[in-house]
Amino acid sequence: MYNRENLILEQYPFEVRQTVKGRGALICDTDKGLKILKEYKGSEGRADFLYGLLQFLKNHGQERIDCIVKTGDAKTIARDADGTAYMVRDWYEGRECDTKSRDDILKSIRQLADIHNVLREFPEEIPEYLQVRDHTLLEENERHTRELKKVRNFIFSRKKKTDFEMEFLKSYDIFYKEALEVVELQKQEQKREEDGEKEGVYGICHGDYNQHNVLFSRQGIAVLNFEKASYDIQASDLGNFMRKILEKHNWNMGLGMDMLSAYHKVRALSEQEMKQLYIRLAYPEKFWKIANHYFNTSKAWVCGRNLEKLEKFISQNEARESFLHLMWKKA
Repeated sequence: MYNRENLILEQYPFEVRQTVKGRGALICDTDKGLKILKEYKGSEGRADFLYGLLQFLKNHGQERIDCIVKTGDAKTIARDADGTAYMVRDWYEGRECDTKSRDDILKSIRQLADIHNVLREFPEEIPEYLQVRDHTLLEENERHTRELKKVRNFIFSRKKKTDFEMEFLKSYDIFYKEALEVVELQKQEQKREEDGEKEGVYGICHGDYNQHNVLFSRQGIAVLNFEKASYDIQASDLGNFMRKILEKHNWNMGLGMDMLSAYHKVRALSEQEMKQLYIRLAYPEKFWKIANHYFNTSKAWVCGRNLEKLEKFISQNEARESFLHLMWKKA
């Protein structure tokens, strides 16, 4: 691996002083700052587009972005002797967003809103492979809802039921009803889009905005790992971040509303965007994930962790529903 890494790094116009492994990659201290070398799975066309996108962000105020570094031959990816593709990007020292820190959370939210504002001004045509097909989330939620029913029927048919299966059946009706209501709302929003009411909802998304991809240091906030960037409803970035944080904070209503306010002050959310955000938070995805994991593993032995996760999700539901109710009123 030493020879492979060095052969790759020799293709770049910088001098490597020291390397250390981290985040499944090689972090390099160079004469042009910190860089990170990592295997790249996408196409060269996607890498070229991502290069331009990240440069646009950097040139419009987002200075701490992991921009792609081109090789000495001005290519966005380098290949080893076997043809395996690698990418080098700028890297930054810092600590990840602390999910226990309200200050970190709100700063991360404001940073996301700022990034979304800049991305909406990106002038280039969006490649088709970056565009998320309309109604993909609706189709996904319809499939997940059918799968919930399938799991319920399977468990119901079992003569001897585990504690997990009993708990699942007790809570099934509540979350299945929630799933059906969200899907129905999505269908209503789909009709609005078909009637031409989707202006301003879509934009370029980070695609994987979470606490691990936001680094804090005295120099500022760095946002990393745009590899999953897509052209989609931008509220999806906000919804993914909020859900993960609120699950860790027992769906604290005050924190949830502060997160919405922090985003809204930097980039105002339209009524339609609020509904799209509500959809992403209201669908009982965690319940489906737990059920799906159970169904796709051995039924003879259910890990106690599954039961713990299910009980935790059920215990949070009253607080979750209260926050969603307040959010819906504001939408």
